Formats: sequence, C-alpha cells, structure tokens
Amino acid sequence: PMRFYFGLIKPRKRKNILGQQFSGVVETAGDEVTEFNDGDHVFGPSEIFRAYAEYICLPGNSTIALKPHNLSFEEAAAVPVGGINALHFLRKGHVKEGDKVLIYGSTGAIGTFAVQLAKIFGAEVTAVCGSSKMELVKSLGADYVIDYRTQDFSRAGETYDVIFDTIGKSPFSTCIKSLKPYGRYLLANPTLRQQIRGIWISLIGNKKVLFELAQYNNEDLNYLKELIETGMLRPIIDEHQYLLEQIVEAHRYVEQGHKTGNVVISV
Repeated sequence: PMRFYFGLIKPRKRKNILGQQFSGVVETAGDEVTEFNDGDHVFGPSEIFRAYAEYICLPGNSTIALKPHNLSFEEAAAVPVGGINALHFLRKGHVKEGDKVLIYGSTGAIGTFAVQLAKIFGAEVTAVCGSSKMELVKSLGADYVIDYRTQDFSRAGETYDVIFDTIGKSPFSTCIKSLKPYGRYLLANPTLRQQIRGIWISLIGNKKVLFELAQYNNEDLNYLKELIETGMLRPIIDEHQYLLEQIVEAHRYVEQGHKTGNVVISV
C-alpha cells in the first residue's frame, strides 16, 4: 500500500505523475487534520493525479475516506473514479425503480459499477459487452446481455429510458432513436462531436444528452463504501495486475481496449 503525508503542506509543483485513484496507509496527518490519524487505511480519487507512487501528499480538503473493511488495498484502489462517475451519471439520468437502462461498455471501470448501481436503484438493466464477458455482467445483476460483435441492440425494437455509454463508442444516432420520449443519453467519455450533437439534440427535442463528469466528494465516496461493506457493491479487477515498476507495460495493456474493470498497480 502507498503511504501518505496528509495535509501537512500544499503539494508543490513538480514533474507530472499520473494516477487518479489510490488506497494506502496514512503515514503522517497534519496538526489541523481531524478526520484521520496516522496508520489509518484510506482510499479515494486523486484530483491532482500523482497516485503512481509510494508516497503522496494530499491537501486536507481532499476527497478521501476510510477503506472499506472488507476490501484489500488493491480492491479499494479500484473503486473511487469508476464508482463515483457511475453514481454521478445515473443520478444525472434520474434512474429510478422500473426504468429500462442500457449500459454500453458494461465491463469497464465505470460500466461494472453502473450495472450494479442501476440494479440497486431498481432499474431493468441491459448490458452490452463482448461474448467472453457476458457471464461477468450477469453476475453483476444485468437482466439482459447483448454481444456487441454479433447483435445490434437497436434491431430488437426495444426502447430505453436511459442509455449510458461509459466508453464513448456507442452509435450516437442509433442511441437517440432507441430512447423513449424524454429519455436520457449519458456519455461518460464523449468526443467533441458528440458533445456538440448532444447540446443540439437537448435543445430541439424532449430527449436529453448529458456528459458532465463528476465532481469528487466525500459524501459519494462514503456512500459507495457503505454499499461495499453491506455486500451490495463490489469492484472488479482485471486478471492482469502489475507492480509500480511495470507501469509502462500496464498502460500498453490498457490501451489495447480489452481490460475488465480496473487494472491495479501494486506498490
């Protein structure tokens, strides 16, 4: 687990280090930090990046929480970014009990949480993924699974209250046509062209395209922690795991576009 010098000083500008989420042990907490103590096991998203490291210094107002007691450090590190963004978009889409939700890219960092959270909210979930991962999304609670390589989800004639594209690869026009009146199309990784088209669609009709990313906060992180500790939510980790020294190899693997859930870097 990585170590923290937490809230002592404001991090200085230095060479950029990547890494958006973490889990580790508080090495030292500043005098004005009251929420955490030395030795606490914590996790969270790093809005200043720099999580690819043995140590990280975070300001006292960072989004950070005690690690779920039933997760390892590796499992906890896989929660914050995907979990908070999935929660954010489903709330923006007003997903509620009885809604029909299609999740495109259901086996990625955001998608695996989106399937589970949509079910927690009471929705009927259709997941789109590759054939090799269909059993995984079924285990996460998906009611229906579509193999994107062999099936076009729009051909069945189904319409949805919400379509959530977690990876930015869904066919824009097809998704708009597959929405019910007043449906919501959620884009977690939109291209500029999708954003422009989305603004226009939202202005001229009753269907909405939403693509604003989440703002990290402790309330959402602790909500996810509670769901995890009660067994309602779990992070998914790719079978390929890497040490910090293998970070280049890890990125090359992720860039192939076939990872499952999160790829974890161990320190």
